[in-house]
Formats: sequence, C-alpha cells, structure tokens
Amino acid sequence: QVQVRESGGGLVQSGGSLRLSCAASGVTQSAYWVNWYRQTPGKERERVARIFFNGRIADYADSLKDRFTISRDNTKNLVYLQMNSLKPEDTAVYYCSVAAYWGQGTQVTVSS
Repeated sequence: QVQVRESGGGLVQSGGSLRLSCAASGVTQSAYWVNWYRQTPGKERERVARIFFNGRIADYADSLKDRFTISRDNTKNLVYLQMNSLKPEDTAVYYCSVAAYWGQGTQVTVSS
C-alpha cells in the first residue's frame, strides 16, 4: 500500500520560512518525479515545484523560484520544500505527489 504524507506546515509571519517534508512508503521516490502543489479554496491546484529522481533536475512555478527550493534525500526517501520570505498569498494547503499518489496535504498559513 502506497502512502504519501506531508509535514511541516503551520502558521508563520510574513517574511518567515518553513520547510515542508514529503515522505512516501510503498514507493521508491527516487524512481519518480516528486511534485509539490498548493491549493486555496475556490482555486485550481497549482504546481509549485517538482524534482527529478536524481535530484539534479528541478523546476518551479516562475513566480516562486526565487523563494522556494525543492530538494530530495533519496537515502531517507524524503523530498523537501524550503519556503523563504513567505507572503500571505502563499497561504494554502500544500500537497505532495509521487507517481499517481497524493498525500492529504499540510496547511500553511502566513499572517500579515
């Protein structure tokens, strides 16, 4: 059974930082693209960043690439999303996806 789980969300003030983690069991993350998405109520889910299995290829939403960094640790089967200089508009539920599997999401709230 494949399970994907996000962690690291929370409440942070504008300008602060958070690091999200994505853990997957039952699937080897290193074999796939791993994606981070986010969604706010009433809006479509937006891909934030993704990283290729070897960790050497990553891409980002254009509006976020200066503040967000995706990385992976294949020895731990974890993918991280480092988010810096957070803004209130970054408030969303952040989801991780691996292959066709999704986590339940982790809430990020940025206060002004």
